[in-house]
Amino acid sequence: MTPLSQTSPVPGAAQDVDALVSLLRGRRTVVLTGAGCSTESGIPDYRGPGTRARARNPIQHREFLQRPEVRARYWARSLLGWPRFASAHPNPAHRALAALEQGGHVPGLITQNVDRLHHAAGSSRVIELHGALARVRCLDCAAQEARVDLQARLLALNPDFSHQVLELRPDGDAELSSEALQSFQVPACVRCGGTLKPDVVFFGDNVPAPTVTEAFALLEEGDALLVVGSSLAIYSGYRFLVRAAERHVPIAILNLGECRGVELADLRVEASAGDVLPRLAEALARS
Repeated sequence: MTPLSQTSPVPGAAQDVDALVSLLRGRRTVVLTGAGCSTESGIPDYRGPGTRARARNPIQHREFLQRPEVRARYWARSLLGWPRFASAHPNPAHRALAALEQGGHVPGLITQNVDRLHHAAGSSRVIELHGALARVRCLDCAAQEARVDLQARLLALNPDFSHQVLELRPDGDAELSSEALQSFQVPACVRCGGTLKPDVVFFGDNVPAPTVTEAFALLEEGDALLVVGSSLAIYSGYRFLVRAAERHVPIAILNLGECRGVELADLRVEASAGDVLPRLAEALARS
């Protein structure tokens, strides 16, 4: 297996960090995070500077539900990609956000990520818009299973399934040749024998309404919004930027590369989250 890809930090200019500190000082800042918050942990994104030029074909919700061969392809790739995805560790950005929450500067996080790295870093109030890969759910009886337990069952059903992983993908699976899928066995729900799905929102699906309501309620608690590592290309995250703008609260965006809605922000910092957020946390702790 190849090692996890690494993203070299892009430092933020001192004046940008100072401006961010000035904007957020004394404010309870709700944070919205995207894949760019986890790239320094070795988890690739879909729309970052290093991946935007290469076409990616994420799993589509309807195809997963309707086509057994799509489910087989996903679980085969996931069998190979899961160990590296699960071994990722929080980076300085995750730890800084946890410190900001513990210091009372951040009431909570809304994340588009499915990697649970915010939890691992020590953040306690995390709303997962797109679910978490650590859980698997049965589409027939709604029973849940830990992904680590399913990994053991996948390996038991496919003991000779060993192929070189060409590339780790953002949703915890990996590239794999079509020839490798011909004999792959997909496990069923241990309770009812039904169809299993990772407990995440695939492309083409909707974020559950209670999750959206909870996220908007958290946004109302804050008097500033900080977007970290998200291009806001999809509506599930962009709507919170729009709501913050409607409330006329300060908005800051910390992201590398293109970003939707920058005209609504008071401040845009194009730099590495792992570089800027620890400096922000340190400065706010002093104040």
